[in-house]
Amino acid sequence: MLSLKLPRLLSAHQVPKGYQEQGILFGYRPPRSSATDCLLSVFQMTNETLNIWTHFLPAWYFVWTLLGRLQGWDDPQAWPLLAYLLTCCIYPLASSCAHTFSTMSSRARHICYFFDYAALSMYSLGSALAYSAYVFPLEWVGTTFHHCYVPVAVLNSILSTSLSCYSRFLELERPRLSKASRTLAFVYPYLFDSIPLFYRLLCCARGGCPDGSILLHCSHTGWAFLTCFIFATHLPERWAPGHFDYIGHSHQVFHVCGILGTHFQMEAIMVDMAERQGQVLLPSWLHPLSSLGVCVASSLAVIGLCSVSLRRIPEPPHRDKPHGL
Repeated sequence: MLSLKLPRLLSAHQVPKGYQEQGILFGYRPPRSSATDCLLSVFQMTNETLNIWTHFLPAWYFVWTLLGRLQGWDDPQAWPLLAYLLTCCIYPLASSCAHTFSTMSSRARHICYFFDYAALSMYSLGSALAYSAYVFPLEWVGTTFHHCYVPVAVLNSILSTSLSCYSRFLELERPRLSKASRTLAFVYPYLFDSIPLFYRLLCCARGGCPDGSILLHCSHTGWAFLTCFIFATHLPERWAPGHFDYIGHSHQVFHVCGILGTHFQMEAIMVDMAERQGQVLLPSWLHPLSSLGVCVASSLAVIGLCSVSLRRIPEPPHRDKPHGL
């Protein structure tokens, strides 16, 4: 009879420093695991299991949403939405794969997260494409800022991928700078993308709030800021190390908050799109697929350059083996 042996789990002091997470003391998978071991660990309770599933399952909901909208692919006014929905599918799938295979080796871990960061940067661009078409305040449509908005978002996505990937080279020697750089890499594009949305929320706060999507946008904004707060603070495991190793640690909460934020953002964009039928303005030279193509090509170039640079970083030595191995 075929029997599958699940990988033995390790404690924090038994794995290299680059694998350790603040406040997480137990439940680590062995470094240099095989691809099979990584896949088996998806069905084993480790400190990564819920990180994988909290993005893998919602990704297929987003895929279902995208498929439901594909009948409008021949309508140019739907292209920004389809591009946005595509990025909503890609980033949680990339995250799930990164968390699944990140223990194959130190270099594999870095490369997995390079792709994860690139997918997040692509999602920020997808948001900008949808915002440009459907969310911009009507009085801003056709202005210089509106015409520059997507090109700047493309540049921001490239810079985001570059800075976040580079931050991994700082993890061991300058962990605080690494964390700050990675946080900045994703917070800045979000803030830029949200300028038209923040303006609409400000107008609503001043008493003019006719938009049916405004409550959905408020929900999305609230979840987005909570996502950033959780990512930056490592709560709750920072206050109680070892108590949230498997369930409830910050990265799991970060994933859930991020997915909820994306859900409300998606609903708000669809409401705005329905309310602005015939008013979508997206210059032909900023075709959504062209913008995404530039982002993908640039991100792959950054990932390739960073992956080659990993050869200069020595593989971390194994820590003491646990008893029984």
